[in-house]
Amino acid sequence: MSETSTPPNPIILSESGPSVLQQIARRKLAVLGLIIILICVGGALFARWLAPFDPYEQFFDGLTIEGAPMPPNATFWFGTDLLGRDLFSRVLYGAQTSLIIGLAANGAALLIGTLVGVTAGYFRGIIGAVLMRFTDLMMAFPALLLAICLAAIFSPSLWIVAMVIAFVNWVQTARVIFTETSSLAERDYIAAEKTLGAGHGRILFRHILPHLVPTLIVWGTLGISTTVLLEATLSFLGIGVQPPMPSWGNIIFENQTYFQSAPWLVFIPGAAILLLALAFNLVGDALRDILDPTQQGRD
Repeated sequence: MSETSTPPNPIILSESGPSVLQQIARRKLAVLGLIIILICVGGALFARWLAPFDPYEQFFDGLTIEGAPMPPNATFWFGTDLLGRDLFSRVLYGAQTSLIIGLAANGAALLIGTLVGVTAGYFRGIIGAVLMRFTDLMMAFPALLLAICLAAIFSPSLWIVAMVIAFVNWVQTARVIFTETSSLAERDYIAAEKTLGAGHGRILFRHILPHLVPTLIVWGTLGISTTVLLEATLSFLGIGVQPPMPSWGNIIFENQTYFQSAPWLVFIPGAAILLLALAFNLVGDALRDILDPTQQGRD
């Protein structure tokens, strides 16, 4: 009975096996992703000291004689925008916006999805049926369209945008967690715990949730790229983070009329969005391979 009541820990590899970090270090693409993430995080955290100018300051010499944005030069490394503001400084501060929304929205989505998925998968019955039918209903709505509707109803701000994105992104997590929880709830050691009189709290927190941590880590990493892209989309459409607060999406939105004459105003923030989303996907894919028990031992 003791053998069936003590499940293996899915997070800890064998003592002789390599750690997660060591396995990530073996994957060149994952290392590249980590480097990009560290650069973006460092730029966001130290933007106050790294930015050469105030991102809101409009310079009289930041526009050409014709009133057009300045191209990249020794003073303005990324050039200036349509109002004569330093683009490099705005991109640095825009990283703060993207990462704050990415972490906050993804964290809230994981929390909601985990709560719904674990409750439905463990208790099942009418509770599980109602929760999962509600999840199916939410999945039936196009995420972008629903986000646009919600963002239009509420006054757009940093935290409102984060909560809107979380509200439309939790359903995928809920579905995955529901499937895994349903499988775990039927294991022999869970039945043994119930026979020994263990309560729901003990079973959930000691035997169900620890087994879901690898899945949550992977989905949390991959989900940040989705939230960054969705925030940029909403800001580009004018219903996300509002100017003058810099956001990679609204930088493109503000300067899109200069796409042909000043392409750096679109390409630079667009490249930042692409690289950050790609970096989290690369790291997330590596974590999925590492934390998947079926892949362990194949390196």
